Amino acid sequence: MADLDRVLTNNKKNHGALVVSDGVFSMGGDIVDLPNMVKVAKKHGARIMIDDAHSLGVLGAHGRGTAEHFGLEEEVDLVMGTFSKSFASIGGFIGGPEEVVHYIKHTARALIFQASPPPAAVAAVIAALDILISEPERRERLWKNVHKMKQGYQQLGFNTGVSQTPVIPLLIGDDEKTFNFWKALYEAGIFSNPVISPAVPPGHSLIRTSYMATHTDEELDKVLEICGKVGKKLGII
Repeated sequence: MADLDRVLTNNKKNHGALVVSDGVFSMGGDIVDLPNMVKVAKKHGARIMIDDAHSLGVLGAHGRGTAEHFGLEEEVDLVMGTFSKSFASIGGFIGGPEEVVHYIKHTARALIFQASPPPAAVAAVIAALDILISEPERRERLWKNVHKMKQGYQQLGFNTGVSQTPVIPLLIGDDEKTFNFWKALYEAGIFSNPVISPAVPPGHSLIRTSYMATHTDEELDKVLEICGKVGKKLGII
């Protein structure tokens, strides 16, 4: 937050400022320090926009995202997100003050030249929202799975970085080992994502894993078993 404070301090007076951040960072799985971001933004009169692509349906007492997670829903000016993750559809949204949304509707080129989402996709989002509201036990199951996997990986000796969410990276560092690990998992029937520079800094390559409420204990135990065997074989753990 010190760098944010520096940037906002150097911002020209009366030019306004909008602080934009992910709610959950997609590679590390960590959550933005929203409370301190709000403090710094208020100090400089800046507004805040949060991309909750990886937060909606996951964070907060009702799955409403990062701001609800921290109890700061009144402190965030704009929230955007996608329907392609927790909502299992396509498209996205942005929410905020009426005048801002109106401005975006009439000036954002990405919106002006974009077709409307298919009715079936919208219906899928509505159904997902209904499930999110009426079946909170799914979110409880999700977090049970997250805690199980994070603890399991750490007990095996993997470095899971600063993850606080269903996105759990396995930090490897070496690109070749990362791809060999990914290939072995793929051949064993486990889908994961190998991530190397420039998606992450050089020397910080990783295997990105993520989890759902519908994963069973048997499936997760199998993943841990295979990851442990492959990790030892490649000298990662």
